Amino acid sequence: MTARRLAPAARAGARRAVFLAGALLLAACTTLQSDRIARAPFADAVELHDVAFFPQEDYQCGPAALATALDYAGVRTTPAALAPQVYLPARRGSLQLELLAAARRHGVVPYVLAPRLDALFAEVQTGHPVVVLQNLAFAWYPRWHYAVVVGFDLAREEVVLRSGRERRRIVPLRVFERTWRRADYWAMVALPPGVLPRTAEELPYLQAVVALERMQRWEEARKAYRAALERWPASLGAQLGLGNAAYALGDRPGAERAYRAAASRHPDAGIAFNNLAQVLADLGRFAEAEEAIARALALGGPHASVFRETAAEIRARKADSGERLPAGEAKE
Repeated sequence: MTARRLAPAARAGARRAVFLAGALLLAACTTLQSDRIARAPFADAVELHDVAFFPQEDYQCGPAALATALDYAGVRTTPAALAPQVYLPARRGSLQLELLAAARRHGVVPYVLAPRLDALFAEVQTGHPVVVLQNLAFAWYPRWHYAVVVGFDLAREEVVLRSGRERRRIVPLRVFERTWRRADYWAMVALPPGVLPRTAEELPYLQAVVALERMQRWEEARKAYRAALERWPASLGAQLGLGNAAYALGDRPGAERAYRAAASRHPDAGIAFNNLAQVLADLGRFAEAEEAIARALALGGPHASVFRETAAEIRARKADSGERLPAGEAKE
């Protein structure tokens, strides 16, 4: 089949159509959040003057930015002390995961913000310095850089950074956003366990606290869960987390209170009754433990096998304690 050739005028029209479509796509791709931010409910200008400044060494903007955030959270450290934890010589830089893990090792809660300029400004306006990742070069040839946003001026369309060797680097808002967008708008705050980010959402925040649990930072996790419950009183995850932290710290009465509150507020949550049964058995209150685990077994669900194991353990511990078993029940 022979392809039909376009007449010169038709070809010119097609080129114009293609060019126009490409221009529209380019315009869509270059739309910036900062074009809309002026209508958001922010103060005209905010600057956190008391945020510490650590001039960076070559390729070590990650340790310097993290030291700035940790200092705000009350952790006294230096970029030199953090470098072995976050700096990767082979990459001449730091990965975001290293920064998050190092923050947790120092007992603070690192929280990755939603990739939005309004979320970043909301945190700064609240008084929280924000660590951001930028690409100062091109998407195809990146030059990664961490800085800390400590202020903004919407009237002047400027952002104030702790960056590199500059304590107060002022960058045009649109220039800042373009460099930040090339890094997928990655930003985080690192806050003491009792302080929640202004823009925190329940599930992402609880996931951030669970990461503290994995590092066995139980006291910090307990503080964070208490703060979470102040903002989200109905949060089952925060209530169970509070119980888990108390349990890990050896505070059985505290764990009982937390699990009982979870079971009361969420009567269909079998895991709350399971955990309550466990701590009641630890306290030697086997009749109450059996009642709680019976409720968990009746509810069933994806953790049913765990509930059965807990029930068997309670029976065995009750028998070992010498407490009288119900008639007809054999000792295991």
